[in-house]
Amino acid sequence: EPEYNEVAGDISIFAQTSTIIPTSVCSARCNPGYFKQKQKEKQPCCYDCIICPEGKLSGKIDADYCIGCPEDQYASKDKTACIAKTITSLTYEEPLGLAFTIVALFFFLFTAVIFGIFLKHHHTPIVKANNRDLTYILLISLQLCFLCALQFLFRPGAIICLFRQITFGLIFSVAVSCVLAKTIIVVLAFLATKPGSRMKKWIGKQLSTSIVLSCSLLQAVIGILWLAKAPPFPEADMISVTEEIILECNEGSVCMFYCILGYMGFLAVASFIVAFLARKLPSTFNEAKLITFSMLVFCSVWLAFIPAYLSTKGKYVVAVEIFSILASSAGLLSCIFFPKCYIILLKPELNHRELLTQRKH
Repeated sequence: EPEYNEVAGDISIFAQTSTIIPTSVCSARCNPGYFKQKQKEKQPCCYDCIICPEGKLSGKIDADYCIGCPEDQYASKDKTACIAKTITSLTYEEPLGLAFTIVALFFFLFTAVIFGIFLKHHHTPIVKANNRDLTYILLISLQLCFLCALQFLFRPGAIICLFRQITFGLIFSVAVSCVLAKTIIVVLAFLATKPGSRMKKWIGKQLSTSIVLSCSLLQAVIGILWLAKAPPFPEADMISVTEEIILECNEGSVCMFYCILGYMGFLAVASFIVAFLARKLPSTFNEAKLITFSMLVFCSVWLAFIPAYLSTKGKYVVAVEIFSILASSAGLLSCIFFPKCYIILLKPELNHRELLTQRKH
């Protein structure tokens, strides 16, 4: 009987050990974050440990393959677990957004100061010379342009996305239309001084108002068509930045967005061409020189915007547009109004009708 029990025990031990898979002697075990890749022309128990590719992970030892994370998560640096992405957007709470807010408010207040200077000296020749009403409308529209940049710093929502680009396009069209109207008035005013000219009947508030309203109305029509065809809407970008979900506005129809920019550019180029041709008129009408340079700055900013906009990703796309809005508005303000403020405040002796009409160049 003892001999029988001893033999039975040996048989039991053999049965247990025969079901255990032997540990590989040619490969170490693969840690989490790696997966096994069989070595060519070797036994199945021989493999290499390969680190998981970017964006994938393995959470166990000796994983046969790596898996991806859900869209709202990303793989940790050691590629062993998924981490929830942070939801973000460019707002006034961030350092960059706060800087844009400060700049926009500064120029808004600065424009208000210039507006006050022109209102206080509204009776002087330099203010009267180039259509006061258009000047006031241009200053108000520039104030709105600076405030317009702030709407891009709110968290994207249905209302913000729906109207921010259209509002931007309409306000800028009013501003550029004012510049175009001022340029046309400059040319017509010069032609009206020639003997026998019939241009005098064309010069007046009705002409300038018609130019601004008609040019702005066409931009409004483009905006309405955009809303009717493919309006902008909020969406979450989970691809551009690995560790973030970026809330942004999908423009809906990219074609309509570029139509608004293109029309605004058309008005600016038209203003530049007319002002450039009129730049050598007598100094009574020398605002054409200021408009020429301001339109050159304006067009340069928005031409640089297009490649920057197309090559930027994430929330910095919004930053590029805000910068372009602020830079182009500041360019118009400084090029057109700084020289006039200089004469009004620091050289009042030049702000006389006799001096303005006596100078020929």
